This record gives sequence, structure tokens and C-alpha cells, in this order.
Amino acid sequence: MKEIKAILQPHVLSKVMRALHDLPHFPGVTVTPVRGQGRGRGAGGAFKVTEDGIDYHSKVMLEVYCSDDRVEELAATIERNAHTGLAGDGIVVITGVERVTRIRTGQTQEEAV
Repeated sequence: MKEIKAILQPHVLSKVMRALHDLPHFPGVTVTPVRGQGRGRGAGGAFKVTEDGIDYHSKVMLEVYCSDDRVEELAATIERNAHTGLAGDGIVVITGVERVTRIRTGQTQEEAV
């Protein structure tokens, strides 16, 4: 099992979601509004001090749990549809998941997603 976390620009969310729903077996997604700051002070960074401290950028985070054989297709779909070519497009992180259980049915692993 894998977890895909993608931090994206809010304006690409609809495009990414449409593309994910077009896949033959889309396991579902959790979408969370998040704020953060990218590369920071380095060359090309967006670090800006404000009265409150640091200027954070609004993003959305997608979390998708899937079987190992689906992870590349899902990640590629997210990357392709979130890409604008501009700074701040976001990141995609893939990590291993030890166990998944669907609370309602008790199904585990691939059956749970």
C-alpha cells in the first residue's frame, strides 16, 4: 500500500480531480486546505517578512491511499494536471503504508481502498 500526498495550487484542484475521476479505479481522496512556505530565502525564493512574521501561501493537500500497482498512474495524473510551469506548482510525495482498514466494513489493505 502507498500514500500519495500532493501539495498543489488551489486553482488546479478542479482539473486534478476531474482527471483522477476519469481513471478506471479511483480510490478516493482527502482534500485539506493548507498554508506553507516553499524554498524560502534562497535565490528565487518567496520568503517575505510581514507584521505577523512570515507570509504563508495558501495551497491544498490531496491524500490518496492506493495499492502499489496503482501508485505510478495516480501520481503521474496528479503531476500532469497540476503542472503550470510556474514557481509554487507544488510537490508529490509517495510513502509506504503499513495497514489500511475501512472502519465501516472491516476490510483491509487493497479491499479497503
